[in-house]
Amino acid sequence: MEKIIAACGIICSECPAYIATKNDDQALREKTAAEWSKMFGATIPADSIYCDGCMEKGDKYFSHCYDCEIRKCAQERDIPNCAYCEDYACDKVEGLFKMVPQARTVLDSLRDSL
Repeated sequence: MEKIIAACGIICSECPAYIATKNDDQALREKTAAEWSKMFGATIPADSIYCDGCMEKGDKYFSHCYDCEIRKCAQERDIPNCAYCEDYACDKVEGLFKMVPQARTVLDSLRDSL
């Protein structure tokens, strides 16, 4: 499977929501919903665990992705992800890095290879 990287550096193709969508795996949706509900202290229903990949031209995204400022910014700038941005690493993406430090590693590595 091709590696798909979100605007923020999360690897979509390794995300359980993406995998559950591509494999139409209801058990994985339920497991992910339970894990994310606990992790984020919110009720996340299994029927919201759908995603075609943050920057892909699909029609299914995890609920937060529709409102994600990082994703919107990358789309407005017409770049594949933040590694390609002249303002990298801005406050928006720095905030995410506090929660998902591996996203910085992914974007830094991509940026180094540009």
